[in-house]
Amino acid sequence: MKIATWNINNINRRLTNLLRWLKTAEPDIVALQELKCTDGDFPAEALRKAGYSAVWRGQKTWNGVAILSRGGEPVVTRMALPGDREDTQSRYIEAAVDGILIGCLYLPNGNPQPGPKFDYKLKWFRRLSAHARKLLNAKVPVALIGDYNVAPTAIDIYPTRSWDNDALVQPRSRAAYARLLKQGWTDAIRETYPDERIYTFWDYKRNRWARDAGLRLDHLLLSPQLKKRLKNAGVDRAERGREGASDHAPAWIALK
Repeated sequence: MKIATWNINNINRRLTNLLRWLKTAEPDIVALQELKCTDGDFPAEALRKAGYSAVWRGQKTWNGVAILSRGGEPVVTRMALPGDREDTQSRYIEAAVDGILIGCLYLPNGNPQPGPKFDYKLKWFRRLSAHARKLLNAKVPVALIGDYNVAPTAIDIYPTRSWDNDALVQPRSRAAYARLLKQGWTDAIRETYPDERIYTFWDYKRNRWARDAGLRLDHLLLSPQLKKRLKNAGVDRAERGREGASDHAPAWIALK
């Protein structure tokens, strides 16, 4: 089974890229973030023709998350992250697919920091950690996947000081991610490649793709029940270099 996550950065604008990748990569389950479309504008029919059923939660202009499946249809278990009824941003969706619970998330960016946006990021992280602990306690196969908007360690960002004030690399952001792992989650890509510089995001600015000036922001965290099934993991870097590409590339795992 192949499970992937991709911050698509506007699903309708990148639909050609997405459909091409689905055909060639043949993932079984895909989590998408930053749809940047309303529920009514989600391209469900195009995806259905490509062999994928979908559940989604859109939002006009920004955010938006979706889960695609080419096996059984996703059965939605949550349409939002618990813990704050006043939070209306479309950043989390959860569904059971082929015996696995998939949590698709788009964690807040947090910039500029310090400030309200960074405070929201940390609060969202705390809510995620609380929910993640409950999922672990259920002792079922779970994958929490998506754009975490955190480069967890120095090896997850190209050698530079230019991002030092960015919310993506702040000590409090990294500490929140580390606390999540300590609950018992496995970072699948880092588990597979413990010492390699692997990136999933290259900003459009300052020729960063051509310079391979990237960050690893997109993560696939596995519960113990899934860790033992992990065969391989990787990033489809070539997708970032295509015409009209998202600034993220798909990250994926292969399970026994």
